[in-house]
Amino acid sequence: MKKQDLHAENQLSTTNEGDNHTTISQLEKDKIIERQLRFQDLLISISTKHINSDLSDIDKLIRSSLKQIGEFVESDRSYIFSYDFVNNTTSNTYEWCSKDVEPEIDNLQNVPVDFIPQWIEAHKKGEPFFVEDVSKLPDDGEHGLRAVLEPQGIKSLITIPKIKNNELIGFIGFDSVKKINKYDDNEKDILFVYANMLVNVIQRKESEERIKEQEKKKEELLKNLSLQNEELNEYAHVVSHDLKAPLVNIHTLVSWFIDDNKEALGEDTIQPLHQALFNVEKMNFLIKGILDYSTIDKIESEDKQVDFNILVKEVLETLLVPGHITVTVQENMPSLYGNTWRFKQVFQNLIQNAINYGDKEQGTVDVGYIDKGDHYEFFVKDNGIGIKSDYFERIFKIFTKLESTGSSSGIGLSIVKRIVTYYNGTIWLESEEGVGTTFYFTLLKTT
Repeated sequence: MKKQDLHAENQLSTTNEGDNHTTISQLEKDKIIERQLRFQDLLISISTKHINSDLSDIDKLIRSSLKQIGEFVESDRSYIFSYDFVNNTTSNTYEWCSKDVEPEIDNLQNVPVDFIPQWIEAHKKGEPFFVEDVSKLPDDGEHGLRAVLEPQGIKSLITIPKIKNNELIGFIGFDSVKKINKYDDNEKDILFVYANMLVNVIQRKESEERIKEQEKKKEELLKNLSLQNEELNEYAHVVSHDLKAPLVNIHTLVSWFIDDNKEALGEDTIQPLHQALFNVEKMNFLIKGILDYSTIDKIESEDKQVDFNILVKEVLETLLVPGHITVTVQENMPSLYGNTWRFKQVFQNLIQNAINYGDKEQGTVDVGYIDKGDHYEFFVKDNGIGIKSDYFERIFKIFTKLESTGSSSGIGLSIVKRIVTYYNGTIWLESEEGVGTTFYFTLLKTT
């Protein structure tokens, strides 16, 4: 063979070897890309399951995801730790182990962070802590990092910080027990995404547990309030009923005594007895008010469509309207679905209140309404003494009266407000001293 031919053959051989090296390099790249895509798909699948899960599935899904990620990166143990920087400890909260690898979760509770200063420092910087070969760590004593890791059979490990609201709260970790393991930058980035996903999942779990606990406390509170309210209403009913009997006896006996002795007794002697009767009547009104107030929520009669034209007319027939006061009711009052007794209580107390505080020679009381679309706005207007603005809110409180000379109980407006509130309405007033007062209240058309 000629020298030139041998040179040409050597050149061809070198070129073919170069082409072969190029082909192998491209295959490696394709494998890396394909692995990264599978890793991303796995993470998307895990994330979707977590998003669509309910609270009862979260712990199971977290453990399942630790297994899936751990197997993918070929680790033998994967886990989640929480940091407690108040007590300077860290604890293992979740763990997965491959076959024949001993779990360590029970041994890794309240571990002093002083044992792992290297990865604490890395985590506080938001960086992963990676040890490719534990056997090459320095022998730094019985509490050093190597002394902590080797008894667990760890050959390689990587830990990724968990950060919530810029605060380090824990980490996820992957131990390799059976072999040395390496992690490239792309895998580390994907593990960071997984760590952030876990932060969101665990945060959701904590939020849902907190909401569930609050709901439980709310239910217990409502149950206790309902029980207390029922007991209070029963107490008010019993006490009021027991008080009425002796009052009736007192009123009857005093009335008989006055009738039998009015000719023998002088006016000065009879006047205190009339005052006693007045106070007995006042007490009777008070007891009746308490009974009415305590039974507003306990009316058992059936609701029905109530014609307010008929209702207001019936209310006026039960009231004593002085001759100098004119009560005017708007025509074509609406009808609403609800309880007749409750609606009567509202109009009866508001109209009676307007009559009681009339101070003009010609008093007027106007009753009407305005259609507001989804609700009616009713009003009871008078030209009486008026109310100071300081009293606008106070008069709706039980036992509050503008003056104490009358026999009213001071419960009427409290009853009105409670009934209006019961029907999800609102009540307010406008007033000017010496001019008059208008009470407004709303009732939904769907009531």
